[in-house]
Amino acid sequence: MKTFLLVRHCEAEGQEAKASLTEQGIQQAQQLMYYLNKLSYPIDKIISSPYKRAVQTMEPYAKDTGLSLHIDKRLEERRLSGQPLFNWIEVLKRTFDDIDFKVDGGESTKEATVRVLELFKEVMNEKQKTTLFVTHGNLMTLILRYFDPKFGFGEWSRLTNPDVYQIDLQKKNVSITRLWSEQKTN
Repeated sequence: MKTFLLVRHCEAEGQEAKASLTEQGIQQAQQLMYYLNKLSYPIDKIISSPYKRAVQTMEPYAKDTGLSLHIDKRLEERRLSGQPLFNWIEVLKRTFDDIDFKVDGGESTKEATVRVLELFKEVMNEKQKTTLFVTHGNLMTLILRYFDPKFGFGEWSRLTNPDVYQIDLQKKNVSITRLWSEQKTN
């Protein structure tokens, strides 16, 4: 059996690649470290988006456990557009309804899913049993949607910062469990 843990980064100051965690986000990263240390199974590998907020989210856990933090561009957030959109929520919703839809400079649902699934297929062939992926809300939802088509815009809108989902893969059976809840951040 393979287990994938999907972690959405903690609260950040913005959406840019260089946006840092807020003070609350730094505290959340510490709480996340304690939470992950209490899991009943070991995490064998950590792979993170190169965005600063994703790396900062997992640094405390990586330092505490001595695990290396592997950076992979395929975990970057999906580009919705090449420039800011005033109606980005409507555009995002449409991308869940039409997987080929994209605006100038953006990436369709289909393109972003193909990009990130390349990484998951590589990890499937590795010996590690449990791999933790640190990413962003939109891409996290697309990963979850690949394993369970019910995930979409509504599920994206209910994600928290941070958030943690577990995907267990055993032959043809897939089980998805949300591990994080907002009260864990208090």
